[in-house]
Amino acid sequence: MTTESNSPNLPTPEPIPEPDLQSDDFDSGTTENHLTPEALATQQSLAAIASLQSPQHADALKKARSSINQHTVNQFAVKPRALLLTVVAITLTLLGFALNNWIVGLLGTGATLVLSLAMLLPWWQSLLQRWFTAQDRTLFVAFVGLLVGIIGILKFTEVGDRLLVWGRQISWEASGSLAEWFGALGQILIAIIAVYVAWRQYVISKDLTIQQNLLTVQQNIITQQQTIDSYFQGVSDLVLDEEGLLEDWPQERAIAEGRTAAIFSSVDGSGKAKILRFLSRSKLLTPLKRDRRLGRAILNGMGGYAEDRLEGVRVIDLGVMLAAADLSNNDLRWTDLSEANLVRANLRNCDLVKANLSRTILYDADLSGADLQGTRFFYGSVATASPRSRTEPPNYQTGEHTGAVIENANFTQVQRLPDITRCYCCAWGGEKTRATIPGGCEDVPNKLGR
Repeated sequence: MTTESNSPNLPTPEPIPEPDLQSDDFDSGTTENHLTPEALATQQSLAAIASLQSPQHADALKKARSSINQHTVNQFAVKPRALLLTVVAITLTLLGFALNNWIVGLLGTGATLVLSLAMLLPWWQSLLQRWFTAQDRTLFVAFVGLLVGIIGILKFTEVGDRLLVWGRQISWEASGSLAEWFGALGQILIAIIAVYVAWRQYVISKDLTIQQNLLTVQQNIITQQQTIDSYFQGVSDLVLDEEGLLEDWPQERAIAEGRTAAIFSSVDGSGKAKILRFLSRSKLLTPLKRDRRLGRAILNGMGGYAEDRLEGVRVIDLGVMLAAADLSNNDLRWTDLSEANLVRANLRNCDLVKANLSRTILYDADLSGADLQGTRFFYGSVATASPRSRTEPPNYQTGEHTGAVIENANFTQVQRLPDITRCYCCAWGGEKTRATIPGGCEDVPNKLGR
């Protein structure tokens, strides 16, 4: 059963017969019939990758095709008849030498020159195209034309004669001093060129030094990231057992704190921020409720660990590890920095959204430009909250002694500061801190007293 097409029957185009032209004896092999085996193999490779049709292969495919076309253009073939005629012409020339007949010799010599030049012409063309670009050939012809034009002007006009007359009038003996002046001028020019070369060497050396410094910085960043990754893996293996439970043996905590203190001293602010985010989201900085017998963290029944701010134990206690640390311009969102000592720390332009800074020592710290939306500075009510105390325990219900120590801290141009946080900072920041808080503190009394 056959299915007929709905489209109309189109007449089959008749093949156009190629004219049977007499090929030239010196035909250049630009057609496919004269491709070299290397060109054929390259075309087969291009046909194999042509199915990829991806943008990244388009440029390479075009370049390869252009190289094949250029390679095939350079190939040329000489017909056997041309070779036979050349051999006959050479024989005729030799015969003229033997017979001492100038007519035969002249005919053979002329035919030999014409045929040889005709055979060598394609090779000369390919050589010129290979070694000299179109611009080079144009410039060469232009300079030759300029030289010929100058010579023609001097020859066929009166300019050449006037120059000769002027040259005869010059006293060449008196021009010796002029030559000395030109010699001195040449020495000055040489000195200027030497200074220019030295300056260029300095510029190149400076650029190389800058590039080397950039490479060194990139290598330091890679090395730091590898060190941080190794720290992450080491801490994970240390605090987790085979069952994946968070242990709380004293020696494990001591080793984890030692590793943390050591790596904080060897990384920059960005590295410190990465470590803090890892430790915070891993609940290694949060005081967790522990089984007093087994030392294991207790689950809260909702897929996480239960927190115990009053009597909980932290796997890693930051203590004074971050005192005077430079953490500026870093992401510290949702990090638990409670009870950490950040005295004189640089938190300029940090993202502290939802960060926990309760009982954190921020004395003389710089928080200018930081984003404080949702940042916790205390627990309980702002009316009863107060900064931490060295002697009194915190009360997380009323907020007494749960607040951060923010005396002499800099809050200039902080972003998205909640009003409740502003009231706490104005009440317990002292006069220096109150002067930097956006919105002013005229409506809030100074509870710190200084």
